[in-house]
Amino acid sequence: MTHRPPPDPGPAPPDPAPARPDRPLGIKDVARAAGVSTGTVSYVLNQPDRVAAPTRRHVRAVIERLGYVRRDSARQLRAGHSRILALLVHDMGNPFYAALARGAERAARAAGLGVMVCNSAGSPAEESSYLALFAEQRVRGVLLAPTGPGPAALRDFRRHGIPFVVVDRCAAGDEGCAVGVDDVAGGALAVRHLLAGGHRDLAYVSGPAHLRQVRDRRTGALRALAEAGLPPSALREVAGERLDVAGGRDAGARLLGLSRRPTAVFCANDLLALGLLQSLHTAGVRVPGEIALVGYDDIEFAAAATVPLTSVHQPAHTLGTRATRLLLDENEPAHRHQHLCLKPRLVVRESTAPR
Repeated sequence: MTHRPPPDPGPAPPDPAPARPDRPLGIKDVARAAGVSTGTVSYVLNQPDRVAAPTRRHVRAVIERLGYVRRDSARQLRAGHSRILALLVHDMGNPFYAALARGAERAARAAGLGVMVCNSAGSPAEESSYLALFAEQRVRGVLLAPTGPGPAALRDFRRHGIPFVVVDRCAAGDEGCAVGVDDVAGGALAVRHLLAGGHRDLAYVSGPAHLRQVRDRRTGALRALAEAGLPPSALREVAGERLDVAGGRDAGARLLGLSRRPTAVFCANDLLALGLLQSLHTAGVRVPGEIALVGYDDIEFAAAATVPLTSVHQPAHTLGTRATRLLLDENEPAHRHQHLCLKPRLVVRESTAPR
């Protein structure tokens, strides 16, 4: 009589209730539902080539049916880092930073990583709090648009061994890599354009004084005046604490209250310029007929404004991409810190038509 081995019974019948409702699904629940060992499930998740194809397909089907999501936090902490990059910006309501985030995300996804975007709201205290959180969570790296010029927070963060790249600034001292746009050159571009249009009485609508970008754009504007033989007094500054549309409307109210209005205005960013444009339009002041207007960043809404806005273009998407690639390169043995300073360009539209 010939003895044949018993047929393979296959995986055990699934458990219809693999997990209690008061806790998340775990790997043991998947193993019980699939009728396999926890080791088999672990191999399917981490080393699928070690599992026979039928069993692999069966376990994956159970994972999908149960809605199991792998929790990587413990494994990442053991490895010393996660698969997440952090991006900390001034204001995610500004389309410039949204475009920068898209560039960062694209480069990160190509490397199999994700990007967590956080908003400091221009607050140094919020920035420090987020940096502490990034260190606690052991993120893979940080892309940081600093709120102020001081490097102290970056020196403290460096102690945690987490690489970072300063974004939207051409230099980061000796602390690490930096990627930005030459804002001094950008400010000069804007004011040279207005001077070429015949304007000699200008205003600069600025923002928070602790932001280097705001100061650098003003420096560039004054440089262009000096080149033309004009004194600094030819540029009146309308200072503000905000870099948004509401701040632009407030600046517009102050400009409209002047006994002698400037014939041209350069704004520290496009959101300010769009708010100012709203105020001027409401008051019946013609742009560019009575006041020419230049913004900065060249966000998407600049071209779509009631009067299309002349603006200094910053390649935000490229900034995000280049900064992320530098950050990923930090772990390479041959890495050397780099300071990349991209060149801005002027995009001329109807808001500065010749006088």
